[in-house]
Amino acid sequence: MRLSQYKFHLPPDLIAKFPAPARDESRLMVINRKFDHIEHRLFKDIIDYFNEGDVMVFNNTRVFPARLYGNKEKTGAQIEVFLLRELNPEQRLWDVLVDPARKIRIGNKLYFGDNDNLVAEVIDNTTSRGRTLRFLFDGSYDDFKSTLFALGETPLPKFIKRETVPEDKDRYQTIFAKHEGAVAAPAAGLHFSRELLKRFEIKGIDRTEITLHMGLGNFRNVDVEDLTKHKMDSEQYSITEEAANIVNVAKERRSEVCSVGATVLRAMESSVSTSGMLKPADGWTNKFIFPPYEVNVPTSVVSNFHLPMSTMMMAVSAFSGYERIIDIYELAIKEKYRFGPYGDAMLVL
Repeated sequence: MRLSQYKFHLPPDLIAKFPAPARDESRLMVINRKFDHIEHRLFKDIIDYFNEGDVMVFNNTRVFPARLYGNKEKTGAQIEVFLLRELNPEQRLWDVLVDPARKIRIGNKLYFGDNDNLVAEVIDNTTSRGRTLRFLFDGSYDDFKSTLFALGETPLPKFIKRETVPEDKDRYQTIFAKHEGAVAAPAAGLHFSRELLKRFEIKGIDRTEITLHMGLGNFRNVDVEDLTKHKMDSEQYSITEEAANIVNVAKERRSEVCSVGATVLRAMESSVSTSGMLKPADGWTNKFIFPPYEVNVPTSVVSNFHLPMSTMMMAVSAFSGYERIIDIYELAIKEKYRFGPYGDAMLVL
């Protein structure tokens, strides 16, 4: 597969700037591969396509307020700092991206907050844009994290061209988010409301959760035409023995196993036995899924409509088939479905 095969014109006004008023009232395109049939529904109607004993697999990662704005010592120049991951809690070390990168050197200090109540020192240049910061904070670790996150903003993707608003703190987070560590929300999970999950429970549809902490690599441009040469950023993930058992029991009885999002698909496909069953795991994955790839674990996938040439679109196309995903996206644009994490969704059966 070539990168250019995933290039298409997406009208900017179809990128959703705000979520639907209610989580489960986004639009839903349902694609039945077996009968080559497409339906247009509301997301809350997704329950109609699952039965007792089927399993929904969610990503329970929790997004933290990763975007900070500080000022450089002496010049006062504003610097955007994007927290990627914590490297050493005791030493307050973080792997970050800075913008503009050219203005920051090793040894520079950055000041955050109206009263400069948080200071960081640049101690390493890891990439052209990346840096390692040591935050200088005398209080306890809990106080440090509270201060850091109080100064941070919800890390909406840059292609959502607006300022963050207070509502983003709740809406750019799934209702089942538990384990902090993501800088991007698992978009497909944003559509599920507590009411919808309760309806699933009443119908006897099972659910389980895995964890994959989404990084900025999901939005980083693929810069090679030959997709076999693209390297995904590694992301931390965890699949418990309980989650693996729930999925495998469903597979053995030939029930549906639905991957809610491309991150769940990547995590499950990163830990598969030779017999196609899901294995417990706790580690890191840089698995890049694109056609031709035979998906082993899920039998259905929920996904948002992603941007052109995105790795999430490529992963879903491995499940749906390349030609079908291109047709789906063309139809979505024609029918004015909304794209991006705050947009509408598809269910591929």
